[in-house]
Amino acid sequence: MYAPKNYESLLGTIGFSDQLLKNHFTLYQGYVTNFNKLNDILVAMEKDGKFGTPEYAELNRRLGWEFNGMRLHEYYFGNMSKTSSKLSSSKLSSAIEKEFGSYETWEKDFKSMGAMRGIGWVVLYWDKEADRIFNVWINEHDTGHFAGCTPLLVMDVFEHAFMLDYGTKRADYIEAFFKAINWKTTEDRLK
Repeated sequence: MYAPKNYESLLGTIGFSDQLLKNHFTLYQGYVTNFNKLNDILVAMEKDGKFGTPEYAELNRRLGWEFNGMRLHEYYFGNMSKTSSKLSSSKLSSAIEKEFGSYETWEKDFKSMGAMRGIGWVVLYWDKEADRIFNVWINEHDTGHFAGCTPLLVMDVFEHAFMLDYGTKRADYIEAFFKAINWKTTEDRLK
């Protein structure tokens, strides 16, 4: 049984109204609740031997949506902070320079992905096996992820993440998000 994490410490973050954040926390809590409900239903179906049913198949498909919705929000809120920080000279900054040539090029690439039309996520992934990083667009919670890679920085670009405060000005939201990145948390994920 998963329990929602408390991110109320983010209330008061510059560029994010408390109402927007509270709404977003409620949405996240819904993913946790729905994952737990689906898991309970599936466990009961398994006990009843209903493995080959269409209901069992569809609920299993939905399980990934709810789990990833929960986990991506945890990465997203977890890599935010009320206080602005800078990327330090670290393994992450070296990886960015190695892959993109400079921090500025990486940032432009990440922000450009976030500004693309559509809903989804932008994720800076680390492939430990090849020791490479990638900015990746994720359309839906349960599709498009780089298997085996670690999310380092996650930005939500579904409308619920910005519309209340920014309307259709997604670029302004992205700027606010960049001012709220907790680079220490992001760097710590690269281990």
